[in-house]
Amino acid sequence: MNGRIRDEDVALVRERARIDDIVRDYVALKPAGGGSLKGLCPFHDERSPSFHVTPSKGMFYCFGCQEGGDVISFLTKIDHLSFTEAIEKLAGRTGVTLRYVEGTAGLQRDTGQRTRLVALNRSAAEFFTQQLASPEAQIAREFLTSRGFDTDAWAMFGVGYAPRTWDAVIKHLRGAGFAEADMLTAGVVSQGSRGTFDRFRGRLIWPIRDLTGDVVGFGARKLFDDDDGPKYLNTPETPLYKKSQVLYGLDLARRDISKTQRAVIVEGYTDVMACHLAGVPIAVATCGTAFGGDHIKILRRLLMDDDRMRGEVVFTFDGDAAGQRAALKAFGDDQRFMAQTFVAVEPHGLDPCDLRLQQGDGAVRDLIDHRVPLFEFAIRSVLGAYDLDSAEGRINALREAAPIVASIKDPALRPEYARRLAGWLGLAEGEVTRALRRDAAPSLARGGNRQTAPNDPATSVQREALKCALQEPGLSSGWYATVEASAYPHPAYLSVHEAVMAAGGPRPELTDAPWIQAVLQVCPDDEVRTRVRELSVDPMPVSAAADARYITSVIARLLEFDASRRIEDLRGRVQRADENSPQRDALFAELMSLEAYRRDLREQGEA
Repeated sequence: MNGRIRDEDVALVRERARIDDIVRDYVALKPAGGGSLKGLCPFHDERSPSFHVTPSKGMFYCFGCQEGGDVISFLTKIDHLSFTEAIEKLAGRTGVTLRYVEGTAGLQRDTGQRTRLVALNRSAAEFFTQQLASPEAQIAREFLTSRGFDTDAWAMFGVGYAPRTWDAVIKHLRGAGFAEADMLTAGVVSQGSRGTFDRFRGRLIWPIRDLTGDVVGFGARKLFDDDDGPKYLNTPETPLYKKSQVLYGLDLARRDISKTQRAVIVEGYTDVMACHLAGVPIAVATCGTAFGGDHIKILRRLLMDDDRMRGEVVFTFDGDAAGQRAALKAFGDDQRFMAQTFVAVEPHGLDPCDLRLQQGDGAVRDLIDHRVPLFEFAIRSVLGAYDLDSAEGRINALREAAPIVASIKDPALRPEYARRLAGWLGLAEGEVTRALRRDAAPSLARGGNRQTAPNDPATSVQREALKCALQEPGLSSGWYATVEASAYPHPAYLSVHEAVMAAGGPRPELTDAPWIQAVLQVCPDDEVRTRVRELSVDPMPVSAAADARYITSVIARLLEFDASRRIEDLRGRVQRADENSPQRDALFAELMSLEAYRRDLREQGEA
């Protein structure tokens, strides 16, 4: 049905959709007096709440970033919806039947893209759930039963099964009226040389939902030995599904997280299920990526308590070396995480699902209750690698643990952990304190990257862009062709950029060693060659390796910094120019064009 939504229906949606109910899906709100509510703004980072909602007026406003509006504008911004999509989403929630004005097909689409994709994912999820009862899905049911999950648990989490055929989902969705193009956009099907085919085949399926309960993607575990794909296969990045911005189980856990001011981070879908069924309904998991900054932002909004963060976040990690490395990475993130952060590790290395299966629900609850502070876990993980009965072992352990304690930014916690470290090592407190002074500004990362320049954001971006150009010439070639020497004000990195361009610049046909050798051959001296070698092997983020989106965002950020420097120069020239001169008009036009260019780059960098 084409046309715009009737004005009276839009007004009815506004009337029925309480803004506080909608905002609470994303932000924990507390009374602020005068009939107003407050919380941490979802549109910018802040430590104390400046985001206010006034239900009687149906309005929101942030005194920090000046973002404001009504319930419709809130949804359009936070979920990146069009006006039509926001109205349709609110209408579905409030029971309003929308009518469309005929004869205005050019004004609005019948439904927005997000609305179509959500409906498509919902239909696919229902299909997968139905297929779990089929004879073919016996292996999936046996797997769930073996992990301690009964049919009620399957239903609670919407678990399903994808048939092994190549087009079962395609046929179902086509029969439900969905276009093949939308199936591809949603990521439920893939494109091959012979056409489209079901992305998930012969796998156990978990629907991944956003805060409001909409299905935005799927996680799929392989079941058959002849499946040569990865153990877990997720929906690719789509307009709905951004793996760094979703937490599995958050739709079920969010109210309990806000109520109890606690959240538990586990490592897998079955761990989330086990925790919820064992009486820990605050468990969530990342979806195919490490816990990071965007996840922190989501939880901070739910854990807000008055004007300070008092909530607890408990990470569960395997007790092995990999689990300890994950804990140490979380420790680094914790410096930005305004919450008390803990670690719960089962002594025998059992994850929550296995623990529940072997020892029952109570054992899962006990695991979470016997958490230890993340700072303590990080330090003890380091100490565990040394023989503390020997003088050499104690001194070497101090050398490695001191940077961790020195990196604690809380001035009240740092001296307390210095005292604890002295006790754990059996050393005098003064000796530990002197070690902390020596290590007041080291990196947390053990064996961290060698830094050849100050670690400010602009310089870090220069370094990362060169890593992209050297390590992924094919993926970076298109964007890097627009990079000029002015983008590298730091002379150390400018010399590497000049060598890269002297070698012909990144190109799709280039690969690994031959490309690096080509750059090395045109380096002017050994210092530049050393720098090229370093940047060629310095790892990019694990989840970003060979990721075109990541490379695009880095180079766009590099160009944005360059544009900002040029803008500042132009502003000075505009101010110095004669007010009525043609030169000033030309400079002003150039400034406006450059500002627009910078905005576009910023959007690319944040994509």
